Amino acid sequence: MAASAQTRHESGRASPWFTPEHELLRDQVRRFVDEEIKPNGDRWEEEGCVPRDVLRRMGQLGFFGIRYPEEYGGSGMDVLATVVLAEELGRSTYSGAAITALVHTDMASVHVWNAGTKAQRDRWMPGIVSGSVITAVAITEPEAGSDVKSIRTTARREGDSFVLNGTKLFITNGVHADLYCVAAKTDLSGPASRGVTMFLVENGTPGFRVGRALDKHGWRSSDTAELVFEDCRVPAEAVLGGEGRGFYAIMQNFQNERVVLGAMAMGEAQAAIDLTLDWVRTRKAFGATLWDKQAIRQKLAMLAAKVEAGRQLVFATAWRVGQGEDATREVSMVKAYCGELVNEVMYACVQFHGGMGFMRGSAIERMARDARVQAIGGGATEVMLEEVAKRL
Repeated sequence: MAASAQTRHESGRASPWFTPEHELLRDQVRRFVDEEIKPNGDRWEEEGCVPRDVLRRMGQLGFFGIRYPEEYGGSGMDVLATVVLAEELGRSTYSGAAITALVHTDMASVHVWNAGTKAQRDRWMPGIVSGSVITAVAITEPEAGSDVKSIRTTARREGDSFVLNGTKLFITNGVHADLYCVAAKTDLSGPASRGVTMFLVENGTPGFRVGRALDKHGWRSSDTAELVFEDCRVPAEAVLGGEGRGFYAIMQNFQNERVVLGAMAMGEAQAAIDLTLDWVRTRKAFGATLWDKQAIRQKLAMLAAKVEAGRQLVFATAWRVGQGEDATREVSMVKAYCGELVNEVMYACVQFHGGMGFMRGSAIERMARDARVQAIGGGATEVMLEEVAKRL
């Protein structure tokens, strides 16, 4: 990036990644976090979801259209803009609220934009951007997670319709979404990679129902569901991206999705360090503050260095993705490294908070629970490391 486009990093140094427009977005998201999420997050945790009026507010502020064109109400920004959004929502300390928004912006609605016909885009994109239509992506099943080829939900052709049967599990936004991007097998005899098709299924379609809302260890303000399809009939026009192209669409978006999750994780980690620095500088033990203990401040210093390294890996990888490169190796590194690092950070921060870090109602306790899934969801660490190993 040209030097003239550089803005200031939080440390005061120039950033090679972000423009003034990115920093304006960062400021706007931080204000929203301070004014909307932090004062209400505890209530949303109890309710198990983010209220729809809040999501509409995010749409009105432009957060849901960052990467989409102006013709649909978006601002047409780049991958780094999404990184800004994800990092700042991660810093909110309410990761359930963060993932609710990010699944909509970067894991579900992208399928409509990337693969949708003009008619599908014209119908759905304005509502997606405004927040009046919330999306979910339904891929994971009881026996198929990262192994997308192993999904068992089927869609058989009957005239000008497809009939879906199967069950999806761990679907974020699954309870309250308006539109679902659903992966199903349309060809059971050919290669698995060419047998998956994506479908648009509206909430309320006969034969489709929420089986149950799931009770999670963390991300309590994110609604998560089991979805059931029992002879769910959708028109042929609901096919998204062409029959047999679903596996490739899912793989394509993994690059974007995993960068976003990495950015969110680094936002979470930085917020945990900030909270813990405030705590150890005031908490006293044996006649001095915890900050005066060399072991504690050196541990926090090393964690801060690792988080900065993780952030820079996210930024550089997002830039490569934005250039249209195949960055599967780097994206997999982001997901593995950041998912593990945020848990390392949380473990230490809970430890330094002592008994208070183990109490429900403390931010660091909630954050530690929320962070655990970062090494699981969106591609488990072990799966990501195998992707890296293939490319060494």
